[in-house]
Amino acid sequence: MSAIATMEGTAVQAPAADRTAEGEAAAPAPLAREQIHVGEPEGEPLLDAQNLVAGYIPGVNILNGASLTLHEGEIVGIIGPNGAGKSTLLKSLFGLVRIHSGTLMLKGEDITNMRADRLVARGVGFVPQTENVFPSLTVAENLRMGAFQAPKLFNERFDYVCSIFPKLGQRRGQLAGQLSGGERQMVAMARALMMMPSVLLLDEPSAGLSPMLQDETFIRVRKINKAGVSVVIVEQNARRCLQICDRGYVLDQGRNAYSGKGRDLMTDPKVIALYLGNLEEKVSEEGR
Repeated sequence: MSAIATMEGTAVQAPAADRTAEGEAAAPAPLAREQIHVGEPEGEPLLDAQNLVAGYIPGVNILNGASLTLHEGEIVGIIGPNGAGKSTLLKSLFGLVRIHSGTLMLKGEDITNMRADRLVARGVGFVPQTENVFPSLTVAENLRMGAFQAPKLFNERFDYVCSIFPKLGQRRGQLAGQLSGGERQMVAMARALMMMPSVLLLDEPSAGLSPMLQDETFIRVRKINKAGVSVVIVEQNARRCLQICDRGYVLDQGRNAYSGKGRDLMTDPKVIALYLGNLEEKVSEEGR
């Protein structure tokens, strides 16, 4: 019982998960440092992370100056090779990894290193990659955990998430541990939505799913976004991620290597040669 599993950042914990997924595999050769900066929306960002230096162990940084902005109504994707710092960046946005330097702003408020439960109250939700449901609890009980800050609104919120994920209404009394991988991912996302966040952070929501279920997951992300939630998504399936993203960032060794509109990154020869081609081969092998 050591890994935080509620997307809302409560102290409630689920079975242990690997906290050091970043850096397990040796990173490929660094990407070129030439950067693309196009398509940045005008106006004040909803979420603004600048020059973040962060890591799990004092003196050992995974992020080395990473930056990211999210504007209202956007889906922003984070892609990059293994060990690039993608999940670490997402966790630092949710107060789960210590930021040693740099700034993190939400709607103009400095939230650098703010506790996760306080971020939930400010409208930030988080869906971890693994151990993201409580298998011994029913679907309804899992979702009730997501409404911990507004228990009287559970029924209203439950109806709301079931409008996005109708199957959950049919499964409300079923144990989460008996659900398929795709259904568990629905529960995880729905629980994050129980607090009606304005920002949703998704850590590799398609990981471990079949190609068909991956497609369904990306459709759900778009549906959540159309319901008024701005999304930051870390993904191994880079090309599919960029297809649904307004903008994307390519991280390499904890720094921004490329950024731009999703469709532009998909067709940029350098991004394709250095990253997308190798990733597609990996995703294809995992989906067999």
